[in-house]
Amino acid sequence: MTRIKRGYIARRRRTKLRLFASSFQGAHSRLTRTMTQQRIRALVSARRDRGKRKRDFRRLWITRINAVIHETEVFYSYNRFIHNLYKKQLLLNRKNTCTNSSIK
Repeated sequence: MTRIKRGYIARRRRTKLRLFASSFQGAHSRLTRTMTQQRIRALVSARRDRGKRKRDFRRLWITRINAVIHETEVFYSYNRFIHNLYKKQLLLNRKNTCTNSSIK
């Protein structure tokens, strides 16, 4: 029986994996098995932290709006302010509300 050489598909897959893991340290960028484990771990962390980043930015926007509310001597809490805006059917873009340089 003739010898069958391995194809290029596995090598192509590992090359793609090496490009992904090239910035990892130590064995995580050299050994295929640990590269795959670290890749899975990195993608899980990325997915989790995308949600965390959204929550963090929402907290930041709420803090900034709250600071502006208290600065203008409207003695509201944040939730009462938002409630009153909804009652008056006013839309507030919370992302771009406080671009003032004095509030960071």
